[in-house]
Amino acid sequence: MIRIGILGDIGSGKSYVAKNFGFPVFNADSEVGKLYKNDKKVFYKLKKVLPKHFEKFPIKKEDVSNAILENNKNLKKIIKIIHFEIQKKMRKFLNNNKNKNIVILDIPLLLENKINKKKDILIFIQSKKSEVLKRLNKRPNFNKKLLKKFKKIQLPLDYKKKRSQFIIKNDFTKRSVIKGINIILDQIK
Repeated sequence: MIRIGILGDIGSGKSYVAKNFGFPVFNADSEVGKLYKNDKKVFYKLKKVLPKHFEKFPIKKEDVSNAILENNKNLKKIIKIIHFEIQKKMRKFLNNNKNKNIVILDIPLLLENKINKKKDILIFIQSKKSEVLKRLNKRPNFNKKLLKKFKKIQLPLDYKKKRSQFIIKNDFTKRSVIKGINIILDQIK
């Protein structure tokens, strides 16, 4: 099985590119959303470490945002709980797809949390900063302060780019993304 890890800036189009590969995708952000909505164990763990922020189930993203914005230590506490659960879900995903030729890992903190393996193929999604900001500003509940906190826990983009075997220049058109994907698939198959 070939594991492809998608790297890039927040809002660069990683999930869009991942979906367009046409292979099973593990989308960590989507899985986090499911945990907030469906997993009472996660709620109780968060309530235990941050009782003033997590009072009701299901967990609202707004509650998570408020906890993070209040204190840098809160982000670390949340990550510790959530990433443990996400790694369990990823192992299950990999096991369920072990007969597939290729799987895509759309995990924002792939390198930071040392989830990648040495043989993984890493692809960096490169997008213009102005386009990324325009897209982020259109997101509901977009918060610049929150974005800065998340960027602080991420490795520098230059480092991620250097670690990647391939770069897809995403100009937010399907044509450019598909072209980049096809070039990569021709080289790795």
